Amino acid sequence: MTRIIIVSDAWHPQVNGVVRSIEMTSRELDKMGFETVMITPQLFRSVPCPSYPEIRLSLCSARSVGKKIEEAQPAFVHIATEGPLGYAARAWCRRKGMPFSTSYHTRFPEYVAARYPVPLTLLYGIMRRFHNAGSGCMVATKSLENDLAAHGFKNLMRWSRGIDGALFHPREKQERPFGLPRPIFMTVGRVAIEKNLPAFLDLELPGSKVVVGDGPDLEKLKAHYPDVHFTGVKFGEELASAYAEADVFVFPSKTDTFGNTILEALSSGVPVAAYPVMGPIDIIGDHPQAGALNDDLRQACLDALPLKGEDAHALSETFTWEAATRQFLDNVFKANGIPPSRRFGLFRRRQNAESITQELPASH
Repeated sequence: MTRIIIVSDAWHPQVNGVVRSIEMTSRELDKMGFETVMITPQLFRSVPCPSYPEIRLSLCSARSVGKKIEEAQPAFVHIATEGPLGYAARAWCRRKGMPFSTSYHTRFPEYVAARYPVPLTLLYGIMRRFHNAGSGCMVATKSLENDLAAHGFKNLMRWSRGIDGALFHPREKQERPFGLPRPIFMTVGRVAIEKNLPAFLDLELPGSKVVVGDGPDLEKLKAHYPDVHFTGVKFGEELASAYAEADVFVFPSKTDTFGNTILEALSSGVPVAAYPVMGPIDIIGDHPQAGALNDDLRQACLDALPLKGEDAHALSETFTWEAATRQFLDNVFKANGIPPSRRFGLFRRRQNAESITQELPASH
């Protein structure tokens, strides 16, 4: 069975779009007959990240990470994050002449600049050097591709996202969910500065506001907004049930590269209100029946309220993890120099997967 190593500084118990995307891609790869080997902070000693204690920073070296890669004997290496593990894997691959692909999940320059007085040009320079060292950098949307290209990033490849429709789907709504009057305006995600939550919580809206999630700003926001219902973090069926109770899903972030929670809300039959920025504009910009975008977030919320849940759900069905994983595989093959005429048939399933081993360049 062909092995693909994915190196990620983001992994369980973290709850975020990076972890979810890698987890679902790994599941689809398994269905296609590939074996995914994860190199994560769980394999090393680690320390909590300042201001993000749930994020673990691995104490590792290029040699220690390289040993894990060599032991797995992979056909391909994909580096998902720009943390200690990502840098160590990058260094080892460059030293050994091993091709690798990367992915740009998080707008770290904007996240860091929101906390510390560091110039964006410096931060983008660091990110650019990291990703341009690889043979291909995967991005989720056209907006992100254009933005990174303007900052000098090269070899950009599209890798979209999917949704687990078996978990997130429309359900019968309660009259007073969470004991609150309708309409319910809900947001889901990390309760942190980069999510721009006050832009939503400060709005004058009918009904009730609900925040699902945890994070470093939770207690501060709970104290400042006593009329907002904070549920804490939810998982699985409990999370899916919460989504389905919303009348409008509000996405106030201006720094996300995609917005997996937007897909989860749409799949739950909930129209979306957001700013017309990267992520929301890529998902619902051409589908006004499924959501409303406006620089005035309150107006977007009110415009989304009368939209039909059926239309929101219909849009979500155009995003599947199978299709996204085919994109991922095609990008990996391209980054490793396999021409289209020799690439593994992406529509074949497990019984044909072993043939990829005979399609690899001699350097593998």
